[in-house]
Amino acid sequence: MSNSRDEFEKIDIDQLIAESTRVAAEFDAAESHTEDWEANQADLKDRQALRRVAGLSTELEDISDAEYRQLRLEKVVLVGVWTEGTAQDAENSLKELAALAQTAGSQVMDGLIQRRDKADPATFIGSGKVLELRQAVVNTGADTVVCDGELSPAQLRNLEQKAKVKVIDRTALILDIFAQHAKSREGKAQVELAQMTYLLPRLRGWGDSLSRQAGGIGGRGPGETKIETDRRRINDKMAKLRREIKEMKVSRDTKRSERRKNNIPSVAIAGYTNAGKSSLMNQLTGAGVLVENALFATLDPTVRKVTTEDGRIYTLSDTVGFVRHLPHQLIEAFKSTLEEVSGSDLIVHVVDGSHPDPKEQIRAVREVINEIGGGDIPEIIAINKADIAPPEIIMQLLREEPNSYAFSARTGFGIETLIKAVETSLPRPRVEISAVIPFNRGDLVSAIHERGEILSEEYLPEGTQIHAMVDGAIAKAVSDLVAK
Repeated sequence: MSNSRDEFEKIDIDQLIAESTRVAAEFDAAESHTEDWEANQADLKDRQALRRVAGLSTELEDISDAEYRQLRLEKVVLVGVWTEGTAQDAENSLKELAALAQTAGSQVMDGLIQRRDKADPATFIGSGKVLELRQAVVNTGADTVVCDGELSPAQLRNLEQKAKVKVIDRTALILDIFAQHAKSREGKAQVELAQMTYLLPRLRGWGDSLSRQAGGIGGRGPGETKIETDRRRINDKMAKLRREIKEMKVSRDTKRSERRKNNIPSVAIAGYTNAGKSSLMNQLTGAGVLVENALFATLDPTVRKVTTEDGRIYTLSDTVGFVRHLPHQLIEAFKSTLEEVSGSDLIVHVVDGSHPDPKEQIRAVREVINEIGGGDIPEIIAINKADIAPPEIIMQLLREEPNSYAFSARTGFGIETLIKAVETSLPRPRVEISAVIPFNRGDLVSAIHERGEILSEEYLPEGTQIHAMVDGAIAKAVSDLVAK
């Protein structure tokens, strides 16, 4: 850490920014003329090809139908309740909600924050603020209110009745973004399970939904109401999704156990959403992961093999981004994906150095990592966007966070130092061997190179003389070979 900090302090900040701007321009020019870049960003083009058109409303007149409609956002008004922290914290939270709403495809028209000891149990905000909210909706022509928090079913119903427009909360918004961005079969199933987990306690009935249903196939008799039928079918669907995810999890577990059996170290890239995890992954491995300046742009994990300078092999995995107050439904549904983090040997925690409050990002990410059981895993703090972040913020983070390094995935500044830090932090083999390996056992020599640490190597007439540090499995194989 000290080497990285000394190196950073010696650099003139103005010179760094000028150099970063020049390299960034060359970087963009090179990317725009390569077929590989166009292929890697095909997913981004597909995502941008379908946009919601403002003004084409498909909403029902009865606002109480909210749970049964597809979540479609056009013009929205944001509402937050400031219960703790500073005013700046409350504003940052509302700005993040605005970014989430824009990522989901909406246009943010206005935002309101109310200072309260706790959220109102009936309408989330006080009665006076409800009138102000209704006026803001009328003035801006908004058709949706987005609340910065998780609403209870009663709060949702009451606020909709008073605001006269659709109301959703932060959790529903994040689930909608996940539903838009999920690509793999496993990712889509995980998102659907999270959505149903969120929807189930919020089902409510009115009109025909509470009427008695006639008996027949699929029902429970004449006494069952439609809403009861809906609940049962959702529970059945959730059970089916859990079985499917469990079956898909087998493949991921098999690959992970194979890596563990071969003692291949694993490194997980974790961090706040839009901090630059996928950009770093592309810089380190050329994986071609989709990169977009949006929250939760990448959901499906990507695992790539990387070779160190001394020939050792480890895996690098890019995972779903975290956010403050990440819905528990998502943590539960994405458990098999998040196991890439909790089962790793090293976590590269990417932080957006240009964010207004990077310390809060670090706290939120560590909270989720602790929740999934990865709190004891060694961690490297990788401070991204050093080319545009305030230098004083970068230096403060480098001083306060142990094992921290500044870099820019966009310009390439600091990447080499970060790679060396990762390679140095990898778990090292503990068994020392010194033996002559016959030339017909080239597979064993190759395994020593990939999974061990070579101290010396010499070619003799009878074979390869190797002095190395290896794991127990290779040490046993060498011992058995020498004993023959």
